[in-house]
Amino acid sequence: MAIQTINPTNGKLIKSFQELNPEQVNEIIENVHNAYLSWRGSKFSERSKLMLNAANLLRENKKKYAETMTTEMGKPVKQAIAEAEKCAWVCEHYAENAESILANEVINTDASESYVQFDPLGIVLAVMPWNFPMWQVFRFAAPALMAGNVGILKHASNVPQTALLIENIFREAGFPENVFRTLLIGPNLVDEVIRNPKVKAATLTGSEYAGSKVAELSGKMLKKTVMELGGSDPFIIFADADLENAVDTAVTARLLNNGQSCIAAKRFIVVDEIAGEFEKKFTERMSSVKTGNPMDESTELGPLARKDLLIELHQQVKESVDLGAKILTGGEPLKSEGYFYPATVLTNVQKGMPAYEQEMFGPVAAIIKTKNEEEAIKIANDSEFGLGASLWTSDIEKAKRLSHKIESGSVFINGLVKSDPRLPFGGIKKSGYGRELSHYGIREFVNIKTVWIK
Repeated sequence: MAIQTINPTNGKLIKSFQELNPEQVNEIIENVHNAYLSWRGSKFSERSKLMLNAANLLRENKKKYAETMTTEMGKPVKQAIAEAEKCAWVCEHYAENAESILANEVINTDASESYVQFDPLGIVLAVMPWNFPMWQVFRFAAPALMAGNVGILKHASNVPQTALLIENIFREAGFPENVFRTLLIGPNLVDEVIRNPKVKAATLTGSEYAGSKVAELSGKMLKKTVMELGGSDPFIIFADADLENAVDTAVTARLLNNGQSCIAAKRFIVVDEIAGEFEKKFTERMSSVKTGNPMDESTELGPLARKDLLIELHQQVKESVDLGAKILTGGEPLKSEGYFYPATVLTNVQKGMPAYEQEMFGPVAAIIKTKNEEEAIKIANDSEFGLGASLWTSDIEKAKRLSHKIESGSVFINGLVKSDPRLPFGGIKKSGYGRELSHYGIREFVNIKTVWIK
């Protein structure tokens, strides 16, 4: 399988890489395991110092790292700079808090002394996607390494330069050689990595299909996994919402990262009372976004990451229209050499359409009108996915009550669904299981060990 950087802005090949063979992969795994035998005994103070070094590198070189991300997958460079800064934040968060989170937990029992301690597992395999090519990796790596684990990265095949860049950041930060390594391999070698007895756990962010395959094999090998998969997040707007704020946030929620985000709002569920006004304002804003060269810091919407993604997205739009959806703006790929799809709004979206049933991984918004609060929640839950949800109302007590009824890993009330190092992140249903970030995330890949002393 070719491992290549293809610029989605113009479709041109920039660089090709030779895929590692099985022998090379096994040699790297052996070296990483040997590094673990020393790293697991390191002090938190040592790990913290190195992780803060990584954070400093990320902040100092954020523009250079951003340009690599943008070149490989097309996100607006301004957003890529913010991504690099966020990676620094997660490094700082765990550098400052890992020791207290993983401190022994004393429990009073019939023993003279009893407590729970949190020991590292060993090598954690990370299978990561291209859409947030640095953030997805650092939100796994920072807690895993601070817990005393070591990491190997199988990144998406269209972002090899970013994958190597991340390995180099840890090396430049002073981490021991082989504590974190990148494997330039295709999907065909992932099974062999999981089967390696020195690999103790796996985490995957990506498609439902990829997640099910990694989870299936890991389950057979009795290895711990965390899965962060797709999403079709509802953005629910009630009549008493601050409509101007909701519209502005809705545009950002749908177009961030060129619409290619698992936690992007995709289904806009609006009560009939304000549906017309929302539709008008939202369409006007979506129609006016600046689309173009993602290296231009004023660009709001760049290209999709790959040509096949463009074709798939447009097919979903066409099938939805054939079934009765109406296009309010956009709806056709832009005539350009890159993989550009315009900000698109579909209305009259109904059950049975791709825009209702499937994840739309690109800048396409589906407006679904509803009669009342009860029906809105029913539509929100009428999905195979359950990652995040955004709920808009001025009645906060009502919103809190409804948060219990929404089937998702998070509910953001009057705000944009986002990840934050201080809060757990993950989903339910076909959006996956387990949690990243916060104290929940760092405890996913540790041995929760009881110690009892008489």
